[in-house]
Amino acid sequence: MAGHSKWANIKRRKEAQDAKRAKIFTRAVKEINAAVKEGGSDPESNSRLRTAIQNAKGVNLPKDKIERAIKKASSEGGAQPQKVSFEGYSPDGVAIFVECLTDNNNRTVSNIRAIFNKFGGSLGKNGSIQFMFEQKAVFTIPKKEDMDLEEFELELIDAGAEDIDAEDEEFLTVTAAKEDFGNIQKKLEELGIQPKNSSLQQVPTITKELDVESALKVMKMIDAFEDDDDVQNVYHNMELTDELQKALTEQEYS
Repeated sequence: MAGHSKWANIKRRKEAQDAKRAKIFTRAVKEINAAVKEGGSDPESNSRLRTAIQNAKGVNLPKDKIERAIKKASSEGGAQPQKVSFEGYSPDGVAIFVECLTDNNNRTVSNIRAIFNKFGGSLGKNGSIQFMFEQKAVFTIPKKEDMDLEEFELELIDAGAEDIDAEDEEFLTVTAAKEDFGNIQKKLEELGIQPKNSSLQQVPTITKELDVESALKVMKMIDAFEDDDDVQNVYHNMELTDELQKALTEQEYS
């Protein structure tokens, strides 16, 4: 789990950059759009929309933009955006899992293949790397000064939490079996706690460690995927070593 939680920390720092904010907002709006078209515009009866709104608030998408996105998705025609995923490898054998939300599958396939090719990677068949990942329910929860962490953790464990990472100064990362997603969500609602993000994620069960130079090249490849408009999430099994985290932080602020 260490590689996964460290990646979550790095990803949060990247999300703070203004250059990334527009992309993050676009992804949040696309998920709201898909959720409305799937289950309607009432978050009380549409759990996917309720989660999408919660996650949109977590990335600071303004309330008026959330309301506008719901209204637009409710009124406009067109097919529901399709969820598609891609699996492949970097040149150094890092497994990469890309999740997309698209209204044009041919465009998305072409773009994803082009990125794999550009960085010397290889696009594989669906299922080719799935054995290296396990889908988990993951919740990112802001820490509060008055929070009794020990009591809170016990409450979440009773609800099905498998792992609680409290190393980050600002957030707790809670991981559970995907079947317990609803139980954890319900428990957080009972406790009056709103997570920054709650989602089903591909968590690596096997990790691969690279030297810093090679790892930074893989990170450039991952950034290229995340810059694509159709991409919602990118997962990988590269170990986020202390040396790599330091290099990424220096790169971010250079």
